[in-house]
Amino acid sequence: MITRRGLMASSLATWALSAVPACSAPAGRLKQSVSRWCYQDIPLDTLCAAAAKMGLQGIDLLEPADYETPRRYGLRCTMGYAAPGMTIAHGLNRREHHAAFEQAFRTGIPQAAKAGVPNVIAFSGNRQGMSDAEGAENTIAGLKRLAPIAEDHGVTICVELLNSKRDHHDYMADHTAWGVQVAKEVGSPRVKLLYDIYHMQIMEGDLIATIRESLPWIGHFHTGGVPGRHNLDDSQEVDWHAVAKSIADLGFQGYFAHEFMPTGDPLTALAQAVRTCTV
Repeated sequence: MITRRGLMASSLATWALSAVPACSAPAGRLKQSVSRWCYQDIPLDTLCAAAAKMGLQGIDLLEPADYETPRRYGLRCTMGYAAPGMTIAHGLNRREHHAAFEQAFRTGIPQAAKAGVPNVIAFSGNRQGMSDAEGAENTIAGLKRLAPIAEDHGVTICVELLNSKRDHHDYMADHTAWGVQVAKEVGSPRVKLLYDIYHMQIMEGDLIATIRESLPWIGHFHTGGVPGRHNLDDSQEVDWHAVAKSIADLGFQGYFAHEFMPTGDPLTALAQAVRTCTV
């Protein structure tokens, strides 16, 4: 059933799409994409059409039921959800979750591979009194169970780094060094980090040097203006063009996905972010 609200949202999005500048080629040296959840009021088909027009290459953070939609617009889902039971709070740092996660990934990773989805997301979970050392040991053990599934299907599991200072209190994978230690110990080319620039700016700063040192273990990037996780504009403390250029100069071949809550017209904000990060 089409609701009045849904019809209005669709009409507004279609109107906004007509104002999006077309780009005849992918946006620069980085493979840019956009996270679905930040644009929930825009129908997925409209978002895909806008993304393609801007020169983006994919849509991030889709459920399996939506994996095929971007393909209609020459895009792909660049990061998928493969384990419904894994959440930010309840993740790989608890051994009692490992069997259920393995079962979920045995279904979710083949689904992703079949749809051409290169990455699936994973989380460490919250500390809940656990030491970082014990949590790393448990997370490594869990990922070692999952890595062969990912390797067999050519899909990369990306453990997301999040800030525990403002948004996700008590989250364990809140520093790059912890994530790199885990990825190193797992030792699989299909287990990497999702380096969220917004979160790591809050926790660490020192972005460009850290990315240079950690790039072998980074499989994916997310953006988001600091403070507030809003537009990548001149109200933010990160020099987004410089960060994007440093990543491109390193020869990064993965995806650079915009994950910010737009203010003002959402597609205009997205187009501005794409231009800022085109290098």
